[in-house]
Amino acid sequence: MSSPADAVTTLAASEEVLGTLSPSRAGDFLTCPLLYRFRHVDRLPERPSLDAVRGTVVHRVLELLFDLPAGERTPDRAAGMVPAAWAEVREREPAVAAEFAATGTTEEAWLRTCDAVLARYFTLEDPTRLEPAERELYVETLTDTRLLLRGFVDRLDVAPDGQLRVVDYKTGRAPGVGFEGRALFQMKFYALVLQRTRGVLPAMLQLIYLGSGEIIRYVPDESDLRATERKVEAVWRAISAARASGQWEPRPGKLCGWCSHQALCPAYGGTPPPLPAPERAPAPPTP
Repeated sequence: MSSPADAVTTLAASEEVLGTLSPSRAGDFLTCPLLYRFRHVDRLPERPSLDAVRGTVVHRVLELLFDLPAGERTPDRAAGMVPAAWAEVREREPAVAAEFAATGTTEEAWLRTCDAVLARYFTLEDPTRLEPAERELYVETLTDTRLLLRGFVDRLDVAPDGQLRVVDYKTGRAPGVGFEGRALFQMKFYALVLQRTRGVLPAMLQLIYLGSGEIIRYVPDESDLRATERKVEAVWRAISAARASGQWEPRPGKLCGWCSHQALCPAYGGTPPPLPAPERAPAPPTP
């Protein structure tokens, strides 16, 4: 599975790097090392998800919404932008069309769910009062160990006094109390990159959950970012150890039902394919 960041990385082209890590890749490994292998080592194809595609369409509309004059950023205009955003996504991912028949969903009904999610956005924020500094901002930095951290920030707001607010849109429901860890890790990851590149500790991390109409806000501090950097480095060491040994252990959990690779998972009686040659563990020395 390739990353959009592959097309825009600059440091990796000009600097010697230990490796690269994004919040999604780190999250995959923390969820299940075998899932990380299937996605990022084997690069196995995955069946498209209509929920994920809805998220892509909604993100695109919210990105383009701020191209309009403030007074025109209305629910009706947002809904009117959905067909063009959907056409863009459908052209890039033609396989998704088959999912309508497979799931018994009509395209018209699905497009109405996109409209409903966007309408909920307007109950949470007033875009006529916002002028984001950046949208779909690619960020990257090197840690002291030369690990390249990279990703895309949905929206960056900059106050007149220079304070930063990092905003991420989620089209699903907000996690229950005590289960915000993965989403906040993603936001702290971005905060760490922004602090290293801009010299400013973001004042607010904001997650907008459009599925349930909730906003989670978090104020990070220096200790948060130090802990995040330690966690990122630890995840990379664990990934490197798995690459060296060839041991990518499954981690069964409640998300397994959504996994495209369950048939290949030993936890469900499956057998993973052989590792690609460059990823094989080195043979033990001959006695």
